[in-house]
Amino acid sequence: MEEKRILLTKEEIDRKVKELAGEISRKYAGEEVLVIGVLKGAWIFMADLVRAMDMDVVCDFVRVASYGSGTETSGQIFLLYWPEMDFTGKKVLVVDDIADSGLTSVFLRKKFLEEGAVSVEFCVLLDKPSRRKTDFRPDYVGFTIPDHFVVGYGMDCNERYRNLPHVEVYED
Repeated sequence: MEEKRILLTKEEIDRKVKELAGEISRKYAGEEVLVIGVLKGAWIFMADLVRAMDMDVVCDFVRVASYGSGTETSGQIFLLYWPEMDFTGKKVLVVDDIADSGLTSVFLRKKFLEEGAVSVEFCVLLDKPSRRKTDFRPDYVGFTIPDHFVVGYGMDCNERYRNLPHVEVYED
């Protein structure tokens, strides 16, 4: 990448993560919630989010793929890793980096409910509603952004740029 076009600074992200953590902590006060991060893009966001939560959490991850090596979703969801835990009667909070087409989120909600979860909510750092191919709406949204392919703060292009402390528009 040559010229950076920073969309969200580290400071903006830090403030929003704390705000989301407070909102989630208030909602689930006194309850057990399973926080499930979507690998690989959400791991940095999830780590910061759960550290800022004022509650006990049980954490694990799922890994799905729909992008391959490109910047456009294939439309097919491939389940690569599923947690070895019992979801029966549990409340699940899925943490994802970005809500784009909504296909992955719809797939995950259905799978968690089939596994016995009593509720499934979604917290996303970024929401791109202009890309939605379903009626999915995240429950907690950090930032709504325009239709750009972005990298940084855990998000990548061909496994690169995850380590950036901010979010920037990826320019080929």
